[in-house]
Amino acid sequence: MLDTMASQWKAFQRFAENLVFNEAPKFIRQLQSPESVPRTVQQGIQQGIKLGLEVLAGGPAESTPEITAGRPVSKHSVPTAHRARKLVYAPDLDGRADPGEIVWTWVVYEDDPTKGKDRPVLVVGRDQRTLLGLMLSSQDYHRNDPDWVGIGVGSWDYDGRASWVRLDRVLDVPEEGIRREGAILDRERFEVVAARLRAEYSWS
Repeated sequence: MLDTMASQWKAFQRFAENLVFNEAPKFIRQLQSPESVPRTVQQGIQQGIKLGLEVLAGGPAESTPEITAGRPVSKHSVPTAHRARKLVYAPDLDGRADPGEIVWTWVVYEDDPTKGKDRPVLVVGRDQRTLLGLMLSSQDYHRNDPDWVGIGVGSWDYDGRASWVRLDRVLDVPEEGIRREGAILDRERFEVVAARLRAEYSWS
């Protein structure tokens, strides 16, 4: 009983934090651009319904999301230099996912391809319908790892944790398998990542 109540409270807490720190500021900004308000409201309502139903159903809010049947997964990664190309910061939430946007995709574990995790990924390029992405992690031990670079906090992490971007490998991400939540890495922080790619991995 107590475990169920705790799980419900955590789910409600996630909902409240997302509403206060993510949806409300976006809604206020969008009020200055009336043509965008309906879309913003719809996104906020959808997110609220999703998390609200978790509370009402008493579902496990903290469990790792399961892959949707038939959903393409990100199972291939290559050394970053093998995908070197020109970087262009061009996020556009009303179009296709482009460099600068952070999307979610199911990424298989390197040591066990039968398992994986739903992860945020920074888009840095594309090959037709395949996105090129750099994996994000909130694990603090990446702080001193030269293959990772810190990008701080953002709406992609509901718990407000700092994130790091893996630089040494690029994921081939099927565009049909991504989930978009409207997260964009601002240009200043994107350029921190881009500078490392240009200096160390032959990108331009």
